[in-house]
This record gives sequence, C-alpha cells and structure tokens, in this order.
Amino acid sequence: MATRPISLWRLRTRSLELGRRTLVMGIVNVTPDSFSDGGLYFDTSAAVARGIRCLEEGADLLDLGAESTRPSSAAGTESAISAEEEQARLLPVLEGILKHRPEAVLSVDTYKAATARAALAAGAQIINDVSGLFWDASLGAVCAQAGCGVILMHTRGRPDEWTTQAQHGSDALLATVQAGLQASLSKAAAAGIATESILLDPGYGFGKRGDENFALLARQRELLALGRPLLAGLSRKSFLGRALAPLFEGNPAPVDCRETAGVAAQVAAILNGASIVRVHQVRPAVEAALIADAILSASPA
Repeated sequence: MATRPISLWRLRTRSLELGRRTLVMGIVNVTPDSFSDGGLYFDTSAAVARGIRCLEEGADLLDLGAESTRPSSAAGTESAISAEEEQARLLPVLEGILKHRPEAVLSVDTYKAATARAALAAGAQIINDVSGLFWDASLGAVCAQAGCGVILMHTRGRPDEWTTQAQHGSDALLATVQAGLQASLSKAAAAGIATESILLDPGYGFGKRGDENFALLARQRELLALGRPLLAGLSRKSFLGRALAPLFEGNPAPVDCRETAGVAAQVAAILNGASIVRVHQVRPAVEAALIADAILSASPA
C-alpha cells in the first residue's frame, strides 16, 4: 500500500498541506455539453450556488471548467471554443463564488494561456491543465509569472482521437503515462514553474480506453516515483459505467448510476497514493476519504 509523503503545495497566495489527509476537489462545470452534468450549471447563478454547496458539503477546493473535454469534443483543436467565450462563461462564476466565500481555494480547468491569465487575475489559485502544458505553448510562462498552483494531467492524444486509439497492455500504458508526465514536468521546469507548485494527474479516461483505466489505477502508486503528489479524477467516468454493465442488461450504466462505483474507485486511488480526489458528489467523497485515510493511518509504514 502506498504511503503519501506530507508536503506543502504552493499556490498563488497560500499553500495547502498534502498527504496527511485526502483533500476533496468539487467540480463546477459551467458548460452546456459536459458528459456528466452539461447544462445543469451553465447559468451563472446556478454555478455559483453549486460551488457554494460543494464547499458546504466539505470540499477543500473547487475546480471550475468552462469547456468540455469529453471524448470526441473539439478541445485542443482549432474548432475549440474561443478563449473569449470560455472567459465569458467562467469569470462571473469565479467572481461570484469568491464574493460569497473569499477564502475559497479555486482551481480553473483550462489549457488556454489567455483564460488562465484572466482567471488568476480574478482570484484563482490553481490552473488545472488537462494537456500537461502541451496544447498552448504560452501557458507555462503565465503560470510561472503568477506563481500559482499547477495540475499537470497526462492526456494521450486529443479527445477526437480517443475512441480510435490502440489499447496498451499494463506495462506499456504505465510507461506511456510516466513518460508523458515527465515530459510535462520538464516543460514546467523550462517555463520556470516551481516544483513545489506542481501536482500530477494520471488522466483517467483521457486517452485511456476501457480496462486500461483499471490497469492504471492498480499501478497508480508507481507514479509517485516522479516526485510529486497525485490527484485522481475518476468521478462518473465511462469505464466505470462499462464495468457495471452486468447490472444493466449488458449496457453501460447511465451517468447518474455511477456514483457508488466512483466512490469505490476513489478509495482505491487514495490507497494507491492520491492526495486529492476530484469529484462531482462531494459529501460521499468526503466520507469515503475519511475511511480510506483511516486505513492508511493503520497500515504498517
């Protein structure tokens, strides 16, 4: 069972302790087309209320996103939504949450340098880049200048390529993820991003097909060798729905029937070294994290 080193994650104006207990990141999707809750919080007031509710349920931080990166989306291509549209969706929500909860730690899910710059100026503490600094060459410099927290995710290809990629065996998949995250770390260092500001995300579902995700989860602890804490985002992912097919007459479980599976995967991620879990339903995640942390505390060193 993986141990988690205790460290401070340096953000734009503060630091968060990682490793002593699992932190829960609540998701706020300000999008019309996200795979799990697209359109539910597209209205600014609904998104602000959603963020505040996540905090009340025990979220330690929030991740705000205004562009869907679901499979087959245009994210990362010339057909993606513009930075201006992304900011028009995102910034009023960010500002609204901070108006009500000025102490809230907010992350912004974007790979666009212009959006990152605007969000950091508006009070965001963290930039969560699903491309690991590969889709916008200017993003690293923006993050370095702001001194913000940075989450580097591993993504294999772009969303419009995921459904046709060849599948990897366990060893090849882990090697691919390790090499990709190491390349992102090298990009971050070249841009001047402080090592203490970086978290790594294996990128479940992002260019990993079906059971590849379970193989990656089973060996997630090995990614700690890269020297940075891990964040795991497993909530409502399609591979969980496919695993539940025996309960749904051979069909993948609908998105709204994947919550218990997501909690199970979250516990596995924590026991395999994740310091933060990114979730849609906060209260069950908080409860599960307490149990997983108790198991880790009781485990031999």
